[in-house]
Amino acid sequence: MAVSFKSALKSTMFAAVALSLGASASAASLTENFDGGVPAGWVKVNNSDPKGSTDWFQGNPLVFGSHQGAATSYIGANFNAGADVADISDWLILPTQTFNNGDKLSFFSRTVDGSLYPDRLEVRFSAVGGKDVGHTAGSVGTFTTLLLTINPNLDYFGYPEQWAQFNTTISGLAGATNGALAFRYVVEGGGPDGDNSNFIGIDTLSVTAVPEPSTYLMLGLGLGLLGVMRQRRARG
Repeated sequence: MAVSFKSALKSTMFAAVALSLGASASAASLTENFDGGVPAGWVKVNNSDPKGSTDWFQGNPLVFGSHQGAATSYIGANFNAGADVADISDWLILPTQTFNNGDKLSFFSRTVDGSLYPDRLEVRFSAVGGKDVGHTAGSVGTFTTLLLTINPNLDYFGYPEQWAQFNTTISGLAGATNGALAFRYVVEGGGPDGDNSNFIGIDTLSVTAVPEPSTYLMLGLGLGLLGVMRQRRARG
């Protein structure tokens, strides 16, 4: 029995949609509000010198509340990552995912109201993934791509004292890449006895995938077939 034009068209469009969804599923996608503190699978590495008594932790509402949700629903790092006067290098590494050029990271961050101790945060990317950040306060391991720095010069009042949004985009990849993002709380002359470092928080994080080229191709095919169907119906 012959297959009608309309049935064939519907089958082709369903196939296009299915291929489109399959193509975009491999790209990075993540949403995190930190309701339970540091998520499972995220890796903490404290390379501060000398090393202190804390690393990344669930938010403390006595210092400040979260950007949204329960007051403790954020993650923080502070001066106790180092001991005495320290070069703080406190890492929080996200799980390895597949990234494409154009994928975006968005998050909110802040420090303490009226802070007199400058803070700094870096966002770094490793194009091989994993958790290699080296073993010293100055090392970055495979996380050689610096995507973003908040308060790069450790200026007084240079870190936002209210929740502020920051965004950065992955670029320079040769194609789909298994990589990893990392936050690095990095402050020279920090620690309990240092002139720098206080307390920072991160909240409301998302990694948004850009559709892969094959997704656009399949979407275009589906829209083209829809146009053909409408023209056929108009002539009927």
